[in-house]
Amino acid sequence: MLQDYGYIALFVVAAVLFSLVAITIPVILRFIKVIPSKPDPVKLSTYECGMETIGKAWVQFNPRYYFYALVFLALDVLVVFLYPWAVGIRELGMAGFGLALLMVAIILVGYIYAWKKKVLEWK
Repeated sequence: MLQDYGYIALFVVAAVLFSLVAITIPVILRFIKVIPSKPDPVKLSTYECGMETIGKAWVQFNPRYYFYALVFLALDVLVVFLYPWAVGIRELGMAGFGLALLMVAIILVGYIYAWKKKVLEWK
C-alpha cells in the first residue's frame, strides 16, 4: 500500500521540480546576459495585432456568448461522463444504463429550456 503513495510522491516531486526549473531557467539566462533586457516605452506599450488600440481596451461582450459557452460546456461534460459509461456498459448493467439516460435527460431538459428562452438565437 505504501508503494502506491510512493508513486504519488514521485509525481509530486517531479511536478515541483519541473515548475521550479521552468521558472528559474529564464531568470538565470537573463542574469548571465544570454537574454537581453532593454526596456523602452515602445516595447512596453499596449498593442493589439501590431496596431495601437483605439478607444477603451475593455470591451463588454454580449452575454449571449456566455450562454453558448455554457451550453457547449454542458455537452462537453456529458461526453466526458458518457465515454467511460460506453466503455464499461457490460459491467454496469441496467442500473448504469438508467443513470446514463437520467444524465442525458437532465442535459436535454436544460437544452430545451435554453431553446424556449430563445438564448440560442443569434441576432
